[in-house]
Amino acid sequence: MAAIRVAASASLTLLASTSSSTCYYRFRPAVFTNFRSGHILDISFPVSLLSSRRAKRMSHSIAQATLGLTHPNKIDSPKISFAAKEIDLVEWKGDILAVGVTEKDMAKDENLKFKNSTLQKLDLQLGGLLSEATSEEDFTGKAGQSTIFRIPGLGSKRVGLYGLGAASTNVAYRNLGEAVAFAAKSAKANNVAITLASSEAIPAESKSTTASSIATGAILGTFDDTRFKSESKKPVLKSVDIIGLGSGVEVEKKLKYAEDVCSGIIFGKELVNAPANVLTPGVLAEEALAIASEYSDVFTAKILDVEQCTELKMGSYLGVAAASANPPHFIHLCYKPPSGSIKTKLALVGKGLTFDSGGYNIKTGAGCLIELMKFDMGGSAVVLGAAKALGEIKPAGVEVHFIVAACENMISGTGMRPGDILTASNGKTIEVNNTDAEGRLTLADALVYACNQGVEKIVDLATLTGACIVALGPSVAGVFTPSDDLAKEVFGASEISGEKLWRLPMEESYWETMKSGVADMVNTGGRQGGAITAALFLKQFVDEKVQWMHIDIAGPVWNDKKKNATGFGISTMVEWVLKNSS
Repeated sequence: MAAIRVAASASLTLLASTSSSTCYYRFRPAVFTNFRSGHILDISFPVSLLSSRRAKRMSHSIAQATLGLTHPNKIDSPKISFAAKEIDLVEWKGDILAVGVTEKDMAKDENLKFKNSTLQKLDLQLGGLLSEATSEEDFTGKAGQSTIFRIPGLGSKRVGLYGLGAASTNVAYRNLGEAVAFAAKSAKANNVAITLASSEAIPAESKSTTASSIATGAILGTFDDTRFKSESKKPVLKSVDIIGLGSGVEVEKKLKYAEDVCSGIIFGKELVNAPANVLTPGVLAEEALAIASEYSDVFTAKILDVEQCTELKMGSYLGVAAASANPPHFIHLCYKPPSGSIKTKLALVGKGLTFDSGGYNIKTGAGCLIELMKFDMGGSAVVLGAAKALGEIKPAGVEVHFIVAACENMISGTGMRPGDILTASNGKTIEVNNTDAEGRLTLADALVYACNQGVEKIVDLATLTGACIVALGPSVAGVFTPSDDLAKEVFGASEISGEKLWRLPMEESYWETMKSGVADMVNTGGRQGGAITAALFLKQFVDEKVQWMHIDIAGPVWNDKKKNATGFGISTMVEWVLKNSS
C-alpha cells in the first residue's frame, strides 16, 4: 500500500514466469493441474485425492515453504452443528444458555424486577438471583457488555447475558454470536443455546436472517488461525441451538447460507494472514485452482503466465512484477450456474500483491507498515473468498468472473524504476513517478481484461491507499463509482452484511495532478485527495459502457488490535452477486 505521505496506492507485484505453455483449464473428474511457485509446472494427478483433502480444509496447508522452512500446520476449521428450535428456555440442557438483551430489555420496575417477560421467567426460576446479580454488576445491556452466572435451577450449567445496545441490528446479532463463541472457548463448552430476550418482537420475515447473523458470528468467533503457531487448540464448540427465532425449512436454509459465507470468509482471512514467504503469487494461483477443482460443476479456471500476459500487452502489470524472483500469475476464475439461462454478467477484480516493498520508492520510516504488506493482496482474498462461498451457494442466472493480477513489488536490477513509462493493455501510457503506487498499475490491466469478458458490471477491491485510511479510519471502506445504480446495489448488500462503506466523490478536476508531460498520465498525483486520484486513475481503464465501482479496503482489511485479517468485503460481495441473480 502506498505510503500516506504520498497518498499513493498500495500494491504488491511479482516476476514473470518462463513457461510458455497454455494454462487454460476446464476441470474434469479425472485430472487437475497443480501450480507451485517458480516456473509454472504442469503436473497431472487424480482430482479425487485432492478434492477429498481440500473439502476438509480451507487453506490450512496453504503452501510449501519458500523461505525460512515455514510449513503451516493443518488446523481444523469450525464444525458446528446448528439447530433452530422452539423450546422452553428453562428446560434446555447444555453448557451455556446465552440471552441477547437490549438496554430496553434490562428495564426494571420499582422492586428491581425485570419488565421483560423472558427475563422475568428466567429470574423467577432462579429465585430472583438474575435481577439481583445484574443490579450488583451494573449490567445495563450496553453493546459489548456481558456477564455469565453459574446458578443452579436451570437445565443449563451457566446463564449468560449479552448486551446488544440500544437497537438490535444484524451487526449486533453477529457480535452476539461471536461473544458467545468466545465465552464457549473460555468455558470449554461443547454446546450452547442462544436466544433473544425480545425475540417475539422481531418480524416473522426477519427471524431467519437474525438466526443467520447469530450463526455467522458463532462460526467466526470459534475460528482461530493458528497455522503458524507451534501449538494450537482444537475448537471445542460442537453445537449451537438458536431458540425462539422459528424452525423449519426457511430458517434451516439461512443457517446453511451462514455456513457457506463463513467458509469463504475464513478462507479469505487465511489468505491475508499467510506470510509472503508462504503465500507467493504462484501459491495464490494454486489456491484459486483448488476452488475450481472443488466446485468443478460451476467453475472454470485460467492462469496466464508472463508470456501470455505479454501477448495481451499487459505492460502495466508486468512492469510491477519485473523485479521479483517469484513470477506473476494472472488468475481468472469463471462461475456459471449449473443450469438455466444467464441474465447478468459480473466481474470481481481484486488487487493481488502478495508483498509490497514499495520498489525503488521503498517503504521506510515509522508507520510505513512494510512488515504488514503481506495484506496488500487483501482485494484478491475478497475475490477468492467470495468465489468459494458462491461455489457452495450456486446462485442461478448470473455469470461471475473473478480476476486477480497476482505478483510482488520488489527491488532488483530488472525492476521498474521511477521515471519509467509503461504501456497498459488498452494502449494508454503511464509515467511511473512512484513505484510504491503499484497496485493501480496491476489493476489497470486487470480491469481492461475484465471489460473484455463482456461483463456489464465490475467491482474492484484493493488495499490501495493510505489516504483512504486517513479519510475514513480503520473500519470503513471508501467507495468510488460514477454509477448511482451500482452504488445502490452494493450499499444495499452492505446493509445486509453489516460491513461499513462510505461513498467518496470522483472529483474530475483532480485529474490535473495526474497529467504527465511525456506520457498519458502519471501513476500518482499530489498529496491531497490521494484516494480520489487513485480511483480516477483506475477509471481510465474501464469501458464507458460498463458500470464500475472501486472499493478501497486499505483500512478494514486488518484488525490492528487482534493482529489478524478481518475478511472484510466477502459477505458484501456475495450479497451483491445474489442481488443480481434470478
